[in-house]
Amino acid sequence: MDRPIKPNYRRRQLGRTLRKLREAAGLSQEEAGTPLRFSTSKMSRIEQGYIPGYNDFLALLDRYGIISSDYDEYVRMFDYAKEKGWWHAFGLSDRGFVSVEAEASWIKTYELGFIPGLLQTEAYMRETFAGARDPLDGPRLENRVQVRLRRQHRLTEERPLELHAIVDETALLRNPCDAAQLRQLIERSHLPNVRLQVIPQKVGSHDGLYSNFIIAGFPERSEPDLAYLEYGFGSLQIEKEAEVSAARLTFEHLADLALDDGDSRALVERMIT
Repeated sequence: MDRPIKPNYRRRQLGRTLRKLREAAGLSQEEAGTPLRFSTSKMSRIEQGYIPGYNDFLALLDRYGIISSDYDEYVRMFDYAKEKGWWHAFGLSDRGFVSVEAEASWIKTYELGFIPGLLQTEAYMRETFAGARDPLDGPRLENRVQVRLRRQHRLTEERPLELHAIVDETALLRNPCDAAQLRQLIERSHLPNVRLQVIPQKVGSHDGLYSNFIIAGFPERSEPDLAYLEYGFGSLQIEKEAEVSAARLTFEHLADLALDDGDSRALVERMIT
């Protein structure tokens, strides 16, 4: 059985589907697994997102009363769960935020010091990566830039990512945020799935001065939201509901402090001239 360190979203989705099929068949994990010689622990792992072998998968479908002519949609789900995400080609695993963002249906991001990655120009990316404590150059720089550019496709795909970005005004005043970057912010803010708000300096002290953070939500309602915190020397993925809820409340508070969409866009436009 394929056992990744932690199942990604696609695998958990397959596990949830198999659990729903088992429950619809009126079977417990033990009742479903015993005739197939699957232990209860194996059944539990499968439903948590650890992918079974293909023959074991088909045996489960048969056990749950799915007729062979109806296998196709479930086999497609199985193949999708096994498929490696595009980020693997760039040397990234399923454990980082890129895989989370790739499967999310919406993202709420607050940025204190930088333009959000999904809204950055390539020039801004390059200067930011080059100015890091451990500057990137050569192949490492190109790899990081290509990953970030690929991430931005989510904003214009057939099922686009819903993005709500709140940016502190100071990020717009700091190099390398130039006129081209400001124009791209305005351009992206006109996308129907993108909302951009700016917290003006006149607001003074606010909770967003502590750190950047991101909240992600998924198309499957049973998949819990998560928060992601990135700081100067690492990052942290937060899954505890109480902490994710606190992040939501903080984001809502910052959205109330920020200018609305139209006034935020007008502020950015004034900076260009």
